[in-house]
Amino acid sequence: MASDKNFFQRVQDGELPRPPAADTLGWSLRNLDTTAGTIEVGFEASPAFTNPVGHVQGGFLAAMLDDTLGPALVATLDDEQFAPTLDLQVQFLRPAHPGTLIGHGRVVRRGGRIAHLAGELRDAGGRVVATATATAMIVETSL
Repeated sequence: MASDKNFFQRVQDGELPRPPAADTLGWSLRNLDTTAGTIEVGFEASPAFTNPVGHVQGGFLAAMLDDTLGPALVATLDDEQFAPTLDLQVQFLRPAHPGTLIGHGRVVRRGGRIAHLAGELRDAGGRVVATATATAMIVETSL
């Protein structure tokens, strides 16, 4: 039976468990506009995410971007739908340091089953540290 709440509302209300990846990345929802297909999320980059020179390792930044862009789309879907990422292209622009990082994601174009997404990850000072584009496929599932 379909719920009248979106995925994020169901997680916040305790009806669904919080995804373990979100916990690992320190994910928090900051702003969501399902009509515009935009999202703003926060991440807490742990010192455990750093490389030998003390910067957040690129794989963690890519995961944060994937966990920004995907939710921008998932928040617009019906209850029985999900959208796994098919392709993720990341551009690293400057080093990121442990602490708060802010992801901004948007649905660029949504077709019947395929959606194109874009976004960026900013440091606490508002500087863009990485950008990404992604393609996702809308599938039927039960969450």
